[in-house]
Amino acid sequence: MCHSKFIFHLFVLKYIFLILFGLNNQLVVSYKEENLLAFKNLFLKGYSGVDEDDYSISVYTKQSVYDSLHYVIDQYSQLRNLSVGPASYAEENGEFLPLIICKKSYKRGSVEPSEEPYDIDAELETDCLALDPESSKTWRMNNASFFELDFYRLVDIEITFALKGINLQTVRSHELPDCYTFFVKIVFDNSCHSGKVKLTLDFDAVTIWPFHGLLLSFSAQKSTHYLLIFDGFVIIVCLSSAVLCTRSIILAVRLLQRFSSFCLENYNQKVCEDDQREFLNCWYILVIISDVMAVIGSILKMEIQAKSMTNYDVCSIFLGTSTLMVWVGVIRYLGYFEKYNVLILTMRAALPKVLRFCCCAGMIYLGYTFCGWIVLGPYHEKFEGLSRVAECLFSLVNGDDMFSTFAEFEQKNTMVWLFSRAYLYSFISLFIYMVLSLFIALITDAYETIKGYQTTGFPMTELQRFLMGQKEGFPLQGQEGVGAECGEAETVHASVMLCCCKRYSI
Repeated sequence: MCHSKFIFHLFVLKYIFLILFGLNNQLVVSYKEENLLAFKNLFLKGYSGVDEDDYSISVYTKQSVYDSLHYVIDQYSQLRNLSVGPASYAEENGEFLPLIICKKSYKRGSVEPSEEPYDIDAELETDCLALDPESSKTWRMNNASFFELDFYRLVDIEITFALKGINLQTVRSHELPDCYTFFVKIVFDNSCHSGKVKLTLDFDAVTIWPFHGLLLSFSAQKSTHYLLIFDGFVIIVCLSSAVLCTRSIILAVRLLQRFSSFCLENYNQKVCEDDQREFLNCWYILVIISDVMAVIGSILKMEIQAKSMTNYDVCSIFLGTSTLMVWVGVIRYLGYFEKYNVLILTMRAALPKVLRFCCCAGMIYLGYTFCGWIVLGPYHEKFEGLSRVAECLFSLVNGDDMFSTFAEFEQKNTMVWLFSRAYLYSFISLFIYMVLSLFIALITDAYETIKGYQTTGFPMTELQRFLMGQKEGFPLQGQEGVGAECGEAETVHASVMLCCCKRYSI
């Protein structure tokens, strides 16, 4: 079986391991977020620093659209003189990657929106131009016709370009810096044709290595080698732990098979499922899953440190989940103390009933979710998508943000406003006063049962009775019994050694 000290040392190693990775991941995420904010301030004219809903900024006049479009081009051509960060034009085969502007429009349309009928072809046409940063002064003049926009046909304008940058924050901790190519996309969205053009800026960051012009010091490389060695040691420790726990489970299964054969041969009885579970230690299964995820996360982290991989998110999911399971596994050691064992015993007793209850309540919850999205989605930002509706209803169940949810419904549409009141009042009344109360009652009932057992003693399983009978000189003779179900019998006869067991028919 796994040694307690070994598991404890593994826990400490995993925790240190996670802290080191979490610090690096935090630097990467902050670097990308700050670059996104810097690009919005560089290329979006009039950007206030705060996005408007799901877009960055909006314009309402033709001149504002032209000004914003020309502003992007001018800022891009002067990037080297404007940006305070180490951002520059991305290159491929020694040449700058161009800025590309694509405008998407309907094929035909009436010359004036006031003329009837509209002659609109649903098929879209796309026209694109490429801009070399070195020829930006004459580029706009030579392509003046491209910027003559037909707003009644215009669907959107998409500007894409690539920049490169380097994250130097890790150099201070003697680690190799990450080098990125930012594929920036700016969209002028006029698909609604409502008189409002929405501007959105976003980018995809791709790590590149090697980075031309970067000189690495020996200390940074040496620190990286030490981290790789530490990662390798963690992998070896986790594999050893997984092997030992797997061995324990295999031995337990073999013991269960021997015990089942013994019962069949000597008493012609099958071991019930409750007693079969006594042979399997679920904590070892939890440790194995945690070790496997830690090994996978460690390998991904080594690839990231060696600059062969850049996906921090997948790595963080494996390492974070592994550490969560390690912390949950610590509860096992608290279970040896009676006063600290209430939580895990209550969870074990209440879990089956809670899961069945959640399945029933979940059907009602899904009904309210779909109903809110279909009816209230166009009128309230919290109901615009299924996930947002589910999150809003979950916050309402917990008593959060109730008044603002009611108040944000406008009274322009009386029918929808009345429906929203009936919808919200019925949901809150049903889930807070009934569903949530029943949910708490299930857990409270399990807790009271466990507290009672701690006072009067826990009922013995039939496997424990069998083992006790072996110690006292099995088989037991002439003991009186009450109850015929698992966990209820106080005594046992030799002919009915295992309660909850079915007579095996040959």
